[in-house]
Amino acid sequence: MNEEQDFRIIKKYPNRRIYDMEESRYITLTEVKKLIIDNVDFKVVDAHSKKDITRSILLQIIIDQESEKDPLFTNENLQRFIRYYGGNQNQHFANFMNQSLAFFQQQQEHFQSRMNEMLDQNPLNFWSSVGQQNMQMWQKMQQDWFSSLTKQDDKKGED
Repeated sequence: MNEEQDFRIIKKYPNRRIYDMEESRYITLTEVKKLIIDNVDFKVVDAHSKKDITRSILLQIIIDQESEKDPLFTNENLQRFIRYYGGNQNQHFANFMNQSLAFFQQQQEHFQSRMNEMLDQNPLNFWSSVGQQNMQMWQKMQQDWFSSLTKQDDKKGED
């Protein structure tokens, strides 16, 4: 299968404009970001050299995001990332980051799936069930606490 058929092709022109071949129109970086959020596989190629420049576009989106009010990375984290470039731990760090982000994404998807399942139920039943579970945990905690106090008093009486 042709590689271009696996990906949505986006071309970047020297005038910095980005052209979505599937939609036959120019798009913005914000729209490229939306493709990412929507899990659309795409590849950005330089219009003249045909070189894959997807990575540079992704980095540009990250830079834009990090320049906004709520950056994801602290200065300290960015400095740590820079320290790993060129070092002998570079590949280990990359593997660790890939595994950590994949695990985080799986957890988020699982959580979202569970929330959707819960919300598909009658909301009143859901919150009633949560309240009952909380009450049962609270009662057990009280029982365990009173039980431990009774055992301590019994031991003191034996002394």
